[in-house]
Amino acid sequence: MAAGRWRRVASTVWRSLTVWAAGTLTMLILAGLLPDFQLQSDTGDSATRVATTAALGAGAFALLSALVWPLLVRALLLVPALVLGFAVFFLNGAVLLFALYLIPDGRGEVSPETAVVVAAVMSAVASATGGALAVRDDDAYRRRLYRLADRRRRRAVEDVRPEAGPPAPGTVFLQLDGVGHEVLLRAARGDVMPTVGAWLRDGGHRLTPWRTDWSSQTGASQLGILHGSNHDIPAFRWYEKDTGEIQVSNRPTSAAELQRRAVEHTGDGGLLTVDGASRGNLFSGGAEEVALVLSVAARRGKENRSRAGYFAYFSDPANAVRTALSFFADAGREIGQSTRARLRRQRPRIGRGGLYPFVRAFATVVERDVVVAAVIGDLLAGRSAVYADLVAYDEVAHHSGPHGRDTDKVLQRLDRSLALIAKVVEHAPRPYRIVVLSDHGQSPGETFHARYGLTLQDLVRAGCGLPVPRKARSTHSGAEARAAVRAALRRPVEEPAARKGKHHEPVVLASGNLGLVSFPDVPHRMSKEEVDARHPALLPTLANHPGIGFLLVRSEEHGAVVLGARGAEVPIGDLADGQGPLADFGPGAADAVRRTDTFPHTADIMVNSWYDPVDGEVLAFEEQIGSHGGLGGAQSRPFLLSPSSLSDPVPDGGELVGAEQVHQVLRRWLREGFGPQVPLENSLPQTPHGASFVAAPPDVRDESA
Repeated sequence: MAAGRWRRVASTVWRSLTVWAAGTLTMLILAGLLPDFQLQSDTGDSATRVATTAALGAGAFALLSALVWPLLVRALLLVPALVLGFAVFFLNGAVLLFALYLIPDGRGEVSPETAVVVAAVMSAVASATGGALAVRDDDAYRRRLYRLADRRRRRAVEDVRPEAGPPAPGTVFLQLDGVGHEVLLRAARGDVMPTVGAWLRDGGHRLTPWRTDWSSQTGASQLGILHGSNHDIPAFRWYEKDTGEIQVSNRPTSAAELQRRAVEHTGDGGLLTVDGASRGNLFSGGAEEVALVLSVAARRGKENRSRAGYFAYFSDPANAVRTALSFFADAGREIGQSTRARLRRQRPRIGRGGLYPFVRAFATVVERDVVVAAVIGDLLAGRSAVYADLVAYDEVAHHSGPHGRDTDKVLQRLDRSLALIAKVVEHAPRPYRIVVLSDHGQSPGETFHARYGLTLQDLVRAGCGLPVPRKARSTHSGAEARAAVRAALRRPVEEPAARKGKHHEPVVLASGNLGLVSFPDVPHRMSKEEVDARHPALLPTLANHPGIGFLLVRSEEHGAVVLGARGAEVPIGDLADGQGPLADFGPGAADAVRRTDTFPHTADIMVNSWYDPVDGEVLAFEEQIGSHGGLGGAQSRPFLLSPSSLSDPVPDGGELVGAEQVHQVLRRWLREGFGPQVPLENSLPQTPHGASFVAAPPDVRDESA
């Protein structure tokens, strides 16, 4: 024991001296290259004196970074997150200026702007050197990652007495936003996602497809998965006549309201209420530990812990440097990819200019890095359940399409994140099961506007006999990353609303290839007969348009009907898969439409775009060439990748249908991990609800869980 302790001490001292030496050498090189940075007096010094000055400066900088930096970052959590990310560089430079000020005789001089550059380079070199040395030492690697953990929680877990028995296995759920079942299978079989491929080949994991509801988008799916109910979520965005407001799944205020309704509907706090953590999600799942969660982003004051993830990540200045370099590299990569697509006249294609390269880089770099770091902290803290959403693929696929080099690169980086998390699990204080899943897929296809020269709103206005603008207005994006950027900047999500004095005009909203038409001046859901009486040409115009697949509208005679081309009209009770207007939309379409018809806030007219079953293409009503939100193709076919040690998601050999069923499966798996809960003494770590538990020994566990 003593010998091992001394070896660890010696190893730590050796690594510290090596990193110090690397910092000293870096400072000497930069002093020789940068004219505004010097490490000697104006009259000149010997090489030994200059080296000593560099060593003192590097040591002071490292010490200040370790002691002062976390306090500075915590104080700056009051500013917007992205501002914090960029302010890190200037704070790092300020720390270096102070470190040089401490050198005797004033031999360290640097201009403020040069100090920012020097500090960034030194932090990056120190991080790379320390990381390279730690890779060969598992104990050092674990200790380095532990810095990202909640130290108070970690101490509580480590204080559990050995006689309490081995800790129950925890579960980490990693959501790859927008990655469909076929996309993952193709990537795993090739060399795009080698980690996932190895899990499938060695039999350690099973891959199960599942089917979404009609609203195939993150708001509906994740609310159902985390909170057990996505009742009354007809689309990504919809108009509510009783309040006169538009609900948007990725708007913080809407996310908070939808979560409240789900909790009220189920009477349960969510999947993560017992010792859980929610990272990068729209909803909290009832977790006490949250970071980058939109449903709490609208809160002010101490209750908003969503920004804690930024502190955990930026408390290490090297993280800020590494992420910033990757951020600008990815923004440049997007500019190059979009330029190549434009020069090749690639079709379909949408505009990818303006601020989009930076929005994409936020999703593929900043949010990924912060979320992964938060998950690592949760694993090393020994939390029982963690659910994290990685939105990188979804954001890129919306603009580049679900298939191709652009999205393959993103999948490769996501696979590396999975590999890193799997590596960290080896060092966690409890065993973990890694479950990977998606909330929906993406269906390719050009936009409705690109094919027909008008938007869905234009078509609706024409059918109502209203003037159509000469220039179609751009539609709002349903991508989650844009909302995350706005939340980080504390800017509201802008959405259209019914304007005063024009309540007779329809409100037309788009959610991928699903459109919603509402008449705000009518307080109830309008029937087909009422719509025909007011606008006789509207329903025939929509139903017979070649870009429209089918409509759902209430009927005074049949309750509701589905309308298709050439006068097709099927009562909702007679709907059947593979027949009538739903003939091309695959299994489960009829039940999905029937369920949505029961929602209180279903629009007056629900519009699903045309779908080509041969090519799997849809026509998005938004400016997206990879879309989701309605029925048609891969968007409705996400996946569930689970360890073979967990029970079969569908033991009866059936099909997993709907996010609410996925919630029940995840609940069952958590019960399998915990087993019967045995109360312990108050001296042991407590769950967020105040009770202390540990899993019972294997011989008394309920095998039917």
